[in-house]
Amino acid sequence: MNETTSFDKAAQDVAAFQKMCLESLAKSFQAAFKFSPDSAPPEILREVRAGIFQALTESWDQFMRSPQFLESLRQWMDNAVTFRTMTNEFLGRLRNEVQAPSRNDIDTVMLAVRHMEKRLLDRLDEVSAQILKANGTSPARPPSAPGAKRSGSKAQRRRGQPAKTESEIS
Repeated sequence: MNETTSFDKAAQDVAAFQKMCLESLAKSFQAAFKFSPDSAPPEILREVRAGIFQALTESWDQFMRSPQFLESLRQWMDNAVTFRTMTNEFLGRLRNEVQAPSRNDIDTVMLAVRHMEKRLLDRLDEVSAQILKANGTSPARPPSAPGAKRSGSKAQRRRGQPAKTESEIS
């Protein structure tokens, strides 16, 4: 019984869509042949095109504002959201089952590594300044304060190469 009612509803929806398409086509033909015999052919074509576009615009506007279309669009969106949620849950359970790290785990580890790298580089700058001070030579630049911009590239700092001074650059 339920299948029969859903089939009848689908048949009614198809019939309504077919009726709308036929009305649109009829309006297009009416607009296409509404011209005077003494008008120039390019003008006739413009009128035909304008009439067809106007009829299509009206019929599609009517169709897209119809309750059936809006309801089917709402159902489609609900199904898409439900599918996305189910997929995310399934993939999350799958990652847990195979004991693979989640995106959040990877982001947390990357953030911790970045903070550790920054602290190590800051500490290396402080130790370097202390060594230069102990040797009695003045550093080319003062030790960087927390948050201060360091000179030289990251690669130079990692290799322990000092940044070039202005006299070396020129």
